[in-house]
Amino acid sequence: MTDNELKELVAGLAVSQAKTDAQIAKNEVLMAETTAQMKSTDETLKRMGIHLGGITDNIGMTTEEYFYNSLYDNPKLGNIKFDSISKNIHTKTKRLEDEYDIVMYNGDCIALIECKYKARENDVKKLIDKKVGNFRILHPDFKNYNIYLGIASFSFYPELETYAKENGVAILKQKGDVVEIEAENLKVY
Repeated sequence: MTDNELKELVAGLAVSQAKTDAQIAKNEVLMAETTAQMKSTDETLKRMGIHLGGITDNIGMTTEEYFYNSLYDNPKLGNIKFDSISKNIHTKTKRLEDEYDIVMYNGDCIALIECKYKARENDVKKLIDKKVGNFRILHPDFKNYNIYLGIASFSFYPELETYAKENGVAILKQKGDVVEIEAENLKVY
């Protein structure tokens, strides 16, 4: 290889290295911009999550408030009259914790009403399979009481209503300005 060829090769390598360095610098700028944009997006998503979580909480509280107010003046489930009504009962022990949206009491019966803006079959299953047992453990003063269940919601689908009725769970739903309660198949838990 001649001196000229060697000089051209070194010059070519230097130009190639300069182009590579320039591309690396551009990539670093783009990466910094992308990182900044991702951080901004993360912050926006976090704020949205908080905002949407707040909306969800508000919808849940509105649903509970509606059904509580509807039952307050006439605390009945089917043909069973209750003497008192409470809402948002939260009980915690070292081993167990649960919350009950609406609880109605009389001398020998308890009604546990779960409130959902849009009820699903899993809500009824959880009420039957978990909430009743937890209530008996968390509230031993009521261990010998008959417990009746109800699902209160602004939105039901037909299969859910059928499932609830088949399992003896009362259905509480909005009907104009009045709550309609279907509790003909009510069963003791």
